[in-house]
Amino acid sequence: MVALALSTLGCMPIHGVRQAAPEDGNISWFFYCGEYSDAKDFYQPVHTAHLSELLPAVVKYLRLPVGTRFIIDDQGYEDVWRVE
Repeated sequence: MVALALSTLGCMPIHGVRQAAPEDGNISWFFYCGEYSDAKDFYQPVHTAHLSELLPAVVKYLRLPVGTRFIIDDQGYEDVWRVE
């Protein structure tokens, strides 16, 4: 499972953040497009099998380690870094 801000799909750029999954959870990736919101319902849980249809550009990043962040867009921009 990942957390995806479904309401932001179609906006640019695409942001990805991988955090350590909490003890009682299984979500470690968070994806949103465009502007971030701290609204409680900003993210929705999505099974990774659906990413190829909802947000295919992020699939190749799923195996990156905890602490990874990235920003990409539809013009070829890509910035990937790690936060310790």
